Amino acid sequence: MSQNIILTTGVYDLIKDHVRRKKVTLEEEKLLLLELKKASQVLRKDLPEDIVSVNRIVTYKNHSNEEEKTVEFVGPKKSKPAKNKISILSDEGIAMVGYKVGNIIEWPSKKGDLKLEILKVEEAE
Repeated sequence: MSQNIILTTGVYDLIKDHVRRKKVTLEEEKLLLLELKKASQVLRKDLPEDIVSVNRIVTYKNHSNEEEKTVEFVGPKKSKPAKNKISILSDEGIAMVGYKVGNIIEWPSKKGDLKLEILKVEEAE
């Protein structure tokens, strides 16, 4: 996780608020604050197409169980896991947000360490 992430200002603020409300572990908080400090903030229209963000459909591989999954990352209030619409503040969302296709992210989540590889990112309808 050495490269800087790219976030829209809205997602940046959402994550900052999530951390402030203590919704993450101490280890996640340290990592997130470090990432936010180095993050590039861009307008929604300037966000590169291969970056994980809200309203993007992401295919990723979980290296812990070798499973591939495709989900749409949405805002916390629009989350519908049964329809593969996952909150950007979920463990997987918070780990991958701001990263791009090809990145492999190792992340300490509440349910155990994640190792996720971003395979594909596309704009949601």
